[in-house]
Amino acid sequence: MTTPTPAPPFADPAPGHRLQRAATALTAHGFTVEILDDAAAARTRVDQLIPEGADVFTAASETLRLSGIEEDINAGGRYRAVKPRVLAMDRVTGADDIRRQLACPDVIVGSVAALTETGSLVVASGSGSQLPGYAGGAARAIWVVGAQKVVPDLATALRRVEDHCLPLESARTQKVHGWPSAVNRLLVLNAEHRPGRGTVLLLREAIGF
Repeated sequence: MTTPTPAPPFADPAPGHRLQRAATALTAHGFTVEILDDAAAARTRVDQLIPEGADVFTAASETLRLSGIEEDINAGGRYRAVKPRVLAMDRVTGADDIRRQLACPDVIVGSVAALTETGSLVVASGSGSQLPGYAGGAARAIWVVGAQKVVPDLATALRRVEDHCLPLESARTQKVHGWPSAVNRLLVLNAEHRPGRGTVLLLREAIGF
C-alpha cells in the first residue's frame, strides 16, 4: 500500500535556501526581487519605492493590513490613495470611473496566495478587482510576500489556495461582511516582460494568509 504524501505545512516559513531559489527563478522571469528580513523592512522599502503623489491602489491583503503598509498608503497623505477615493464614490453612477481607477493606477501594492520556487506568482480573488492592475494595467506592481507562501510548484500553489487560503479568507469575510469568500478568479503570473515593472519583496518571516 502506498503511503499518501502528507500535505505541506502551508503556514510554516520556507527556509533561506528555498527563498533564494524562488528569488533566482523570479529574477530569471523578469521580476525584481528583494529578500527582506521582516514586514517592518518591507514597510520601509515600499515607502522608498513609490514616488510621492503617485496614484496607489492597495489590493485587499492581510499582509498589507498586518504590516501597516495599507494604512501608510491609504491614510498617510503621501500618495493619491485610490481605495478611499473609490469607496466614497456612488457604486452605480460612478461604476465606470471606479473600474478605470482600480485597473490603471500608477502603482498597485498587494500580495499573492502563493509563490513558486519555479518563478510564478499565484493570485486568488473573489471579485477580481486587483487582477487588471496586477496583470499589466498598473504602471508598476509591488507584491509583499511572507515566507510561508513559497511552495515548490504550481500544483502545490493551487492546493495552498484551496486548502489554506480560502478557509482563512472565508472566515474573515464571514466575520466582516457576513458571507463566505470564493475563488472566483485565479491569476498566474509566469513572467514580467517590462523591466522594472514588477517587484517582489520576499520576507524571511511569515505574515498574512
